[in-house]
Amino acid sequence: MPVTKTAKRALRGSAQKKEVNDALRTKLDVSMRIARRKPTKASVSTVFSLSDRAVKKHIIHKNKAARLKSAFSKLIAGK
Repeated sequence: MPVTKTAKRALRGSAQKKEVNDALRTKLDVSMRIARRKPTKASVSTVFSLSDRAVKKHIIHKNKAARLKSAFSKLIAGK
């Protein structure tokens, strides 16, 4: 447990950030599942958007986002 006042404040801040990051990560996972099940332009576009947002917030690595975009682009191109 944090002892100092500053450490307690930092703990609260990191807890709030964790909630926001987990929510974005969950949205990305759900959208990927939907896009794999029914690969439409709209669903793949959502995956692209959420992965870009996750990279911007340092939730996932930019190379992972590039891999995801490539894989989902192939799903659309195959149609």
